[in-house]
Amino acid sequence: MNSPKVRVRFAPSPTGPLHIGGVRTALYNYLFARQHGGELIFRIEDTDSARFVPGAEEYILEAFRWLGIKFDEGVSFGGEYGPYRQSERRDIYKQYVQQLLDAGRAYIAFDTPEELTAKREQVSNFQYDASTRNQMRNSLTLGKEETDRLVAEGHPYVVRFLIEPGEDVHVNDIIRGDVCINSSILDDKVLWKSADQLPTYHLANIVDDHLMKVTHVIRGEEWLPSAPLHVLLYRAFGWADTMPRFAHLPLLLKPDGKGKLSKRDGDRLGFPVFPLEWHNPVTGEVSSGYRESGYLPEAVINFLALLGWNPGGDQELLSMEELIQKFNLEKCSKNGARFDYVKGQWFNREYLLQRPAAAWAPDFVRLLAAQGIDTTEERAAEVVEMMKMKVIEYTTSEGPKKRNVSFVSDLWPLCRFFFVAPTAFNREDKFVKKNWKETTASEMQQLRDVLSTIDDFSVEGQKAVVDPWVEQSGLKPWNAWRVCLVGEGQGPDMYALAAFLGKEEVLRRMDFAIKTLGSCTV
Repeated sequence: MNSPKVRVRFAPSPTGPLHIGGVRTALYNYLFARQHGGELIFRIEDTDSARFVPGAEEYILEAFRWLGIKFDEGVSFGGEYGPYRQSERRDIYKQYVQQLLDAGRAYIAFDTPEELTAKREQVSNFQYDASTRNQMRNSLTLGKEETDRLVAEGHPYVVRFLIEPGEDVHVNDIIRGDVCINSSILDDKVLWKSADQLPTYHLANIVDDHLMKVTHVIRGEEWLPSAPLHVLLYRAFGWADTMPRFAHLPLLLKPDGKGKLSKRDGDRLGFPVFPLEWHNPVTGEVSSGYRESGYLPEAVINFLALLGWNPGGDQELLSMEELIQKFNLEKCSKNGARFDYVKGQWFNREYLLQRPAAAWAPDFVRLLAAQGIDTTEERAAEVVEMMKMKVIEYTTSEGPKKRNVSFVSDLWPLCRFFFVAPTAFNREDKFVKKNWKETTASEMQQLRDVLSTIDDFSVEGQKAVVDPWVEQSGLKPWNAWRVCLVGEGQGPDMYALAAFLGKEEVLRRMDFAIKTLGSCTV
């Protein structure tokens, strides 16, 4: 007998921006589906109408378009199992709620929020279950006639799942193996609410997964406690033979300390936790996104894929095709994965370096334009080629640090001098102090006079004239020349920099430095 075609789903709630942990869950579903020649469904869980946020659904779809995670059916993609937005499936859920009620596997409860609060205050660790439900206002204690009357009169109610105690419920998890929980610790979860005529997550997902023929449910570890309840629901409906396989992924943990990754960690340490920039329509708060922060989508995909899964071997840079080929749920870790955002920056650098300088140029031109500098993509690409391998020096509360260029935006502080000439010199700068002595102005004047004679100001044209002069004079003008053109100790090869600036600009900058710094020791 052939196994059914693999069908998996990603089902976010439109309650705000998509967290990076949700992106990883979607990615793992995508990799699993593609590896097995299966299908990926995009479903929207919008049964919690009170938490709905305008624009969230469009944001989620745009994030996946940017990342290159493609769905086969679902909201905005179509398909034969729709509708795929849960708020549009009310009548479907009501039918299955009634099925559970008729079979005695669920019951109606009229307890008000105030009554439930009072009970929690009265009973320590109160749980609505076999030990307490006979003390509450529900169809089990009120009887059919009273229950029908209250429903007919419009009293609000919920439908709860009837869980019998004392049963060991086994969940065969692909990642975690056999997970066994005794039903006595489970409460009678709410499955449906009369107030909005909508189901809760527990009922809606079971019904949708069954009707949409989902074969595997790959979701975050936070849903593991719900798995035994879902197993019992499958049995209650008589669907045990078509129950999907479960795989509960490890949590993404804080980069430091304990607990799961949150937006506060990103704000505190300076990295995004959302794929795209998010503008909160209620508060107006703007949260950073990976796209707007300069990350490449393929770098984000590669980084996330290896958070909680290891394909084995030493290879870290893996294309989407390679990830699909190697992916194996059974090799996912059971333990949480530390969110190493510095490693994420490393991935971005590696993918940037795989791109030719011309591919960096459009973003760099936009960056320069924001600084009031108008240049061409060709000129920008020249600068990228000279500077992409340089190291950035910066200061933190822990002291000076260094890192490699990981984003196009890193280029501006490194490359400012290509477009903006020094207007002053920091006489306390170690590089300037060391390389501008009493005789330096005179030596730079000599070099300036030699450069003024050159017609071909290319790298080769300069070398042909300046190298012999250096050998004859015995001078070593390179660092002082860098002070003239850059103002500090950074930048590319001096001939390459001078060729980029052009003869007129080089002579102008040298004249300014000679006049400003003069013949005095700095």
